[in-house]
Amino acid sequence: MKIEFELSPDENIMHFYPQGGFKVKQNCECFDHKTLRRSPLAEKIFDLGDVKSVVLTKDCISVVKNETAQWQVLKPQIMAEIMDFAVSGAEAVIEKNVENKDEVLANINALLEARIRPAIKKDGGDIVLRLFEDGVAYVELKGKCVGCPYANRTLKDGVEKLLKTYIPEVRSVEKYEA
Repeated sequence: MKIEFELSPDENIMHFYPQGGFKVKQNCECFDHKTLRRSPLAEKIFDLGDVKSVVLTKDCISVVKNETAQWQVLKPQIMAEIMDFAVSGAEAVIEKNVENKDEVLANINALLEARIRPAIKKDGGDIVLRLFEDGVAYVELKGKCVGCPYANRTLKDGVEKLLKTYIPEVRSVEKYEA
């Protein structure tokens, strides 16, 4: 298997382009033990040490190394892991099943009820989850939140940050447009 690579302008990031790529339906970023469960390949790369994060797409694997690590040591090891993994035929990213969506919805609603709604209600507003699709939680702000100049900031800096921290399946939070 041929693997092309390129160092990004940030010297701590290197992109690997395996010939033929991997069958990845959804991009995956792994940066801790919780997110590593989604990708056996990223887990193997992390096991090499000195790796901060791995992003997998269908045609590229981007690796961010620790500043003290050296690419001349790490790069051949990463390439070997990619080749071994390709030969194994295993899935690079474990796809989430449909049953998991119900669990994600329950987790989002539980977090909204426990941590977010009480804070928003203190200011005379309310928040309701209307839809969760492709990693995006669409929420409706109600009450005094409607027309508030800080509503978008609350949505992004508060709600999105909290949901993404506790629920890795949430990639962003957007305002629901009826």
